Amino acid sequence: MNYAQKGAELLGRAGITVGGKDPWDPQVHHPDTFKRAFKGGTISIGESYMDGWWDVEDLAAFFYKIFRSNIHNKFVNVGVAWHVARARIFNLQSVRRSRQVGEKHYDIGNELYRKMLGSRMVYTCGYWKHAHTLDEAQEAKLDLVCRKIGLRKGDRVLDIGGGWGSFAKYAAERYGANVVAITISEEQAKLGRELTSGLPVEIRVQDYRNVDEKFDHIVSLGMFEHVGYRNYRTFMKKVRSLLKDEGLFLLHTIGGNKTAFTADPWINKYIFPNGMLPSIAQIGKSVEGLFVMEDWHNFGADYDRTLMSWHKNFTASWNDIGGNYDERFRRMWEFYLLSSAATFRSRKNQLWQIVLSKDGVDAGYESIR
Repeated sequence: MNYAQKGAELLGRAGITVGGKDPWDPQVHHPDTFKRAFKGGTISIGESYMDGWWDVEDLAAFFYKIFRSNIHNKFVNVGVAWHVARARIFNLQSVRRSRQVGEKHYDIGNELYRKMLGSRMVYTCGYWKHAHTLDEAQEAKLDLVCRKIGLRKGDRVLDIGGGWGSFAKYAAERYGANVVAITISEEQAKLGRELTSGLPVEIRVQDYRNVDEKFDHIVSLGMFEHVGYRNYRTFMKKVRSLLKDEGLFLLHTIGGNKTAFTADPWINKYIFPNGMLPSIAQIGKSVEGLFVMEDWHNFGADYDRTLMSWHKNFTASWNDIGGNYDERFRRMWEFYLLSSAATFRSRKNQLWQIVLSKDGVDAGYESIR
């Protein structure tokens, strides 16, 4: 059996027909597509798509069917052993290396993110429980965070990750909080300061390990994915040292169903260098003896809808922003957004909001949804 036959047979197990008429059926343009995929694993699958070797009308549905049927495990993930060994030997998320993801991902152009993310430029999962639009879902998520930590006027809050100041702006405007937001991206900080001008918000380019002051509450929204397993305990110790005794810490993070030590090779190379998704076990070990886990909320299915909304905005805005990027970048970004949506749709990845206290909330914490 040749590579094309082997690939067609494998995809057939997931209900996918090569050259078929369904929107999830791929159209192959290069004769070596399957050879490249079987020999190079996920990184070659992504790169061959970027190179235009194959197309599919509904990329998210294509990957959903692959992930749900677990046939992705049949492709040898070339390079994973090296990535795991590298992560075991080196601290890939050291203070020096932490800036790499800012330069590679967050500094590629604020206009792209303005067009893609919505009015508040929130680059984390929206909360769609009662929302009908992306902007509604993001405001609902920001408000959910504020309510979960019991935010009050005058509270001083640290936002580890910060982004473009979306949480800081919301917490200051709606709740009267004073917010310090830290990021490792110069471009994020620059725009974030503009967007929060006139509010009690300070946006710093600073590593979390270098903060040394007290806060009423701490939040971290979508940053823990860049911390790295070697630093989870360090991160939690630092948060505990910065949090006042009666304060709450809310951790909002993507999570994986299994313990891992590195990210998918394609994601690591093209999207989030040195990133990785924590598992329940890794988070549990990192907080043991430091925090009481008050609440653990999973709304990972909402990330599918969020990512699909981002993709819709990205596609609709391409004529405005495309002049800054080439066609290979467009296909790379499309692959990133839609394959990621499929990981949440298939429940391979999760989105967790975890509320932690230093010594337990008197009389118990009331979960908020």
